[in-house]
Amino acid sequence: MSDQQVHHRTTVVRGHEVYYREAGPADGPVLLLLHGFPSSSHMFRDLIPLLVDAPRAAGTAPADPRPLRVIAPDLLGFGRSAAPGTADFDYTFDELAAVTEEFTEQLGLKRFALYIQDYGAPVGLRLALAHPERVTAIVTQNGNAYEEGLGTEAWAPVLALIEQRSPRTEAAVRALHTLEGIRWQYLHGVPEEMKELVSPDSYEHDAARLARPGQSEIQLDLMADYGSNLALYPAFQEYFRTSGVPLLAVWGAHDEIFVPAGALAFRRDLPAAEVHLLPTGHFALETHAAQIAGLMRDFLGRHATAG
Repeated sequence: MSDQQVHHRTTVVRGHEVYYREAGPADGPVLLLLHGFPSSSHMFRDLIPLLVDAPRAAGTAPADPRPLRVIAPDLLGFGRSAAPGTADFDYTFDELAAVTEEFTEQLGLKRFALYIQDYGAPVGLRLALAHPERVTAIVTQNGNAYEEGLGTEAWAPVLALIEQRSPRTEAAVRALHTLEGIRWQYLHGVPEEMKELVSPDSYEHDAARLARPGQSEIQLDLMADYGSNLALYPAFQEYFRTSGVPLLAVWGAHDEIFVPAGALAFRRDLPAAEVHLLPTGHFALETHAAQIAGLMRDFLGRHATAG
């Protein structure tokens, strides 16, 4: 069976089933793809084949000549992974990161590059804080680590929920879980001539998964905990400065959730960071998967190494 084919697998972490997509040779340098809200590894369906079907480097000698091994789990509570009720699992970003760390250890991932987007950013950066020696490089696609990256209007209801959780503040955030709210996240910032490139399957898939019983409570708990990520921003930034980790930022420049200032801010702590602002919105892979894959193959060809 070809290493280039995408395999759909599950494993059990802490008694909970974790679903993941995998492609590439078992001995290749690992790239761990961490999705954001409200999506799942489904958001990488176009990217993964582009990363394993073509050379990593464009005109440069790769850090490791073997093709990438790409692994994309669904975070607990998302996609096809288990979604235990809030009485059975503490939905915080610390816990999501802990489960993800155990997932990597269960698969024997000693070193890996990270692709982080939205919720995947605070999860992945917690892994980097805990084990900086394991992270070879970071690709951040609208995965924020700076206060200036927070879009004022988009974050107002979430910040109100963080400050005081009440029926009123919960109601404002619940709108983000509806089909219309999810559709907005996919289409805002996408130029009119590109909107036909965004498959309705993407936001309809997410909406169907978030419509399951118990999901509203799960997502409210996570959004209420987002303040824990903001509190870690200084620690994330210190990690960038002390580690000097190679970083590529590929960012939807019209994103109103995580605005371009968040991408440019990486250069403050990582002067060598490579930043590319693309003319699209929050889910840049929907319209620019091929361009992002090309930038990643070049970047990871220079920096991704196997353990």
